[in-house]
Amino acid sequence: MTTTLTRREWFGLTGTCVAGAAVAPSAQADAPVRGDNADPFVYSLNTSTIRGQKIPIVQEVAIAARAGYHAIEPWLSELEQYVRDGGDLRDLGKRIQDAGLRVESAIGFCEWIVDDDGRRQKGLEQARRDMDMVRQIGGRRLAAPPVGATNQADLPLPRAAERYRALLEIGAKIGVVPQVEVWGFSRSLSKLGECAYVAAEAGHAQACILADVYHLHKGGSGFDGLRLFSAGALQVFHMNDYPDKPPRADITDAHRVYPGDGVAPLARMLRELRRAGFRGVLSLELFNREYWKQDAAQVARTGLEKMRAVVRESLK
Repeated sequence: MTTTLTRREWFGLTGTCVAGAAVAPSAQADAPVRGDNADPFVYSLNTSTIRGQKIPIVQEVAIAARAGYHAIEPWLSELEQYVRDGGDLRDLGKRIQDAGLRVESAIGFCEWIVDDDGRRQKGLEQARRDMDMVRQIGGRRLAAPPVGATNQADLPLPRAAERYRALLEIGAKIGVVPQVEVWGFSRSLSKLGECAYVAAEAGHAQACILADVYHLHKGGSGFDGLRLFSAGALQVFHMNDYPDKPPRADITDAHRVYPGDGVAPLARMLRELRRAGFRGVLSLELFNREYWKQDAAQVARTGLEKMRAVVRESLK
């Protein structure tokens, strides 16, 4: 992303180490904390991992529960389909709760960040509807990627921060926290530092960042900067891995593999996150076409086993 910043703004960006202290004190209080050094994280299944099997959300809940996850991270499109099929979201929320799961986050795509005033207003209206759906199933957070600005290289970060604040204010009224998401393939908010600037300068107590192993690699941020963030600034982390080929310029979502099956420095990354105080959600998010051909329950179990194995390695 090519962004023109003033000297003062660059000082703000290079001071992202304060993001952990300054961002989201109330969100930090709400962050899931396990407190068990032998197993310090909350494990979630992002339903993209088994979306290729084309099974309904109710079945995905059962699969996640049987596999041993603590939470499930659904996509808004699945909730919309559930309603179209005659389902009641509050009933779904009870089903999730009865299965012993939580909805720590959900995935939506509203145009909250775009320059066009009309599109942005419609995007905020969609965000309001999406957040209400998430709330009805007991959800706490919603992904907020830079949808609509993917190809825009000249989006000023201060303007993005203002727009993120508007999104946060909607979320505060509903009770769902939007997480500004790093999108490595985008020309806007492709870097961890850019999202840190937007979260910090939004000036809102619930501002936080949604990071992802694949997107940090794809966008070129790497993993060393994660040590600068507290539990309040990073509450949910998308877990996956990537192979050494293809190169970063050519790698896509479909190349994601199980944690530990690629070359990402996951154990070191988790060690740094834990030292920074992160005890939040590790959500398995894959788009691997080969996994989509396999039994969904087996994919879910394998993903959780491999996440736990990487966590054990990071605790050595």
